[in-house]
Amino acid sequence: MARSSLVTCIRWNRWLTGTTGLVCLLLSLVATSGVAADQPDSVLRVCADPDNLPLSNQRGEGYENKIAEALASDLGRRIEYTFFPQRMGFVRNTLRQRDEATQQFKCDVIIGVPKGYELTATTRPYMRSTYALLFADPAKQGGVQTADDLLKLPPEKLKALRFGVFGRSPGSDWLLRHGLIEQAIAYAPQSGDVHENPANIIERDLSEGKIDVAILWGPMAAYLVQRHTASPQQAEWRAVPFLPDPQIRFDYEIAMGVRFGEKQWQGVLDNWIDTHQARIDEILTSYRVPLLDASGKVK
Repeated sequence: MARSSLVTCIRWNRWLTGTTGLVCLLLSLVATSGVAADQPDSVLRVCADPDNLPLSNQRGEGYENKIAEALASDLGRRIEYTFFPQRMGFVRNTLRQRDEATQQFKCDVIIGVPKGYELTATTRPYMRSTYALLFADPAKQGGVQTADDLLKLPPEKLKALRFGVFGRSPGSDWLLRHGLIEQAIAYAPQSGDVHENPANIIERDLSEGKIDVAILWGPMAAYLVQRHTASPQQAEWRAVPFLPDPQIRFDYEIAMGVRFGEKQWQGVLDNWIDTHQARIDEILTSYRVPLLDASGKVK
């Protein structure tokens, strides 16, 4: 409730008695609570990408969908989604945009944003993951178990590898540091096609042999490994997580994003994450997401 409206209500109460005073008190609590006044208690309105597995999609198949379902269930709410491609303009067109008819915000939480994200307030983090190397045929790389193992391959073998990497990512910095950037096939951070996402691009080019190794966000690498399990017709794909590096940041903490100023709603989400971390980890583990503990080791 706007401050001017609250003042008006108080002025009215000078002339009226009885229930009007109670109404003013309740409205004042809403005005100062930090929760969006137009947020129905029966609905969890989630901002999400409609086509960005393994994070989310319109069919509810991503791990962010599953986390949202668990949250809604515990809060006793049903889910309503506002879908928009999670790229430039995502927050503006979802979390910050109001419905023209109702003037309610279209949605009230983004399930996954980096901790400290500049466009939203963020909850406590519920996930710490990392970038990874992804191999479509690990046997050709001689049983690489770590990023350092890859660098120890015979020079002629290492120099023959083609790396798929996204621009302005830790992978680009890593290749540059080790003199491998000229062997990179670089992809734009965002495709002009809203139905194209990093996992799709990497899956296609690894399958077709255009690249030998990919460097991408660990949850996406894990998703592709899960899609390419061992069979007589194909080799099993494998992901090798990067460990924390003092010079290149590979690991990120992921939190939920809410509007600035909605402290009570943020507190509700913080409390839920704190008391349901084991359930969240169970969901993430079912998607093979590489999770790091407080010391930086893969769980």
